[in-house]
Amino acid sequence: MTVPLAASIVNLVLGLELGSLGEAMSNRWSLEGVSWEPKQGGAIEIRIQKLEAAALRFELGPLVLEIGRITVHKLLAQVQEHSGSLRLAAVETAEAELSGVKLHGPFITMPHIKEAWAALQALNATRAADIAAGRAVTDAWCLGPLAAAEGKIRGEITDAHLLFDADVTVPIRNGQIDFNDATVEHVGPDSRMGVSRLGVYVDAPNGRSYVYQFASAPLAGVEFERRGALLSPWVSERGKLQLQPFVEALLRQPPAAPAQAVTQQTRQLLERTALAGDVQLSDGRFAVPGVQAQMEGSSEGRNAVTLHSEAVGRGLTVEMASLRLRDTEACWAGVQLHSKTIDAGVKLQLFVESAQIRFVLDLVNCKLTSPRLELRRAGGA
Repeated sequence: MTVPLAASIVNLVLGLELGSLGEAMSNRWSLEGVSWEPKQGGAIEIRIQKLEAAALRFELGPLVLEIGRITVHKLLAQVQEHSGSLRLAAVETAEAELSGVKLHGPFITMPHIKEAWAALQALNATRAADIAAGRAVTDAWCLGPLAAAEGKIRGEITDAHLLFDADVTVPIRNGQIDFNDATVEHVGPDSRMGVSRLGVYVDAPNGRSYVYQFASAPLAGVEFERRGALLSPWVSERGKLQLQPFVEALLRQPPAAPAQAVTQQTRQLLERTALAGDVQLSDGRFAVPGVQAQMEGSSEGRNAVTLHSEAVGRGLTVEMASLRLRDTEACWAGVQLHSKTIDAGVKLQLFVESAQIRFVLDLVNCKLTSPRLELRRAGGA
């Protein structure tokens, strides 16, 4: 009796296909303290003191979500009558704890790029209409935690045609990359990095090569190189990048634009480049289409990012041992999630397979306080 009820709650809320993690494992549920109370209009209020589930698997189109275990405390579900049947309208809890959470699948697939770009264009059009009507709006892209980020990115390029074997170090100070401080060390005279109106470059002994070319008008957050005297060939200032406005401007470009801006020389270098980095993100608002939150806890060492790759052209691992988000809001497939705080360890792995990038996202010891799910069905039902 309890198993179908628990499974029905999950299926109603998420609208997903529930499946087992493996032949030897099944979706296991337990419920404690279940009660319900009829409300006006045929609605029902269901209360569950404690809900536990293990070995869950959900299909989200090409993506797969696996949950090793979930524990929910003081669950309140609001069920409403619609067209002769009961549908879940909202669920809220005091606390939810998850472990063994893994989301994996294709990161970007070419057939979906046009769809994603069309959806983003529609979002931008809605935002423009809100601005014209004087309504309050928030930008779909906001990377406030980059504003005062501190850290260092290190690269080792092996047998590079342009730079020989090279050690590259790029410091990040107060959310800015100053290419005057970046170093490219190798046998013979060292090279220099910089940013011009054409893109990010390396001045090597055999000339200038662009590792990233700007595909359109100069992006926000870029201070270009400057030369010493009139018509002087010598560069006196290598230029700077303000990470938050620069990355936000990149994200607002059409999906194919960033990939087109990576030169063929860069693709060859990435196959030979090992990468490591440590970056402490600052507190601030984080928003991408469909998700927004306030990142906090940097003074306690939270939200520190580590990067690692044996060869960037084949994959990259990004880890955050202690992520802390406040006032999180997310929306997908007609479902809205609100949570007062989210604490978790995060590990993102990207793998390049042929022309496709696949990802695996792991959440460790994820805890949500005061989460609430609301269903928004078509036609306002």
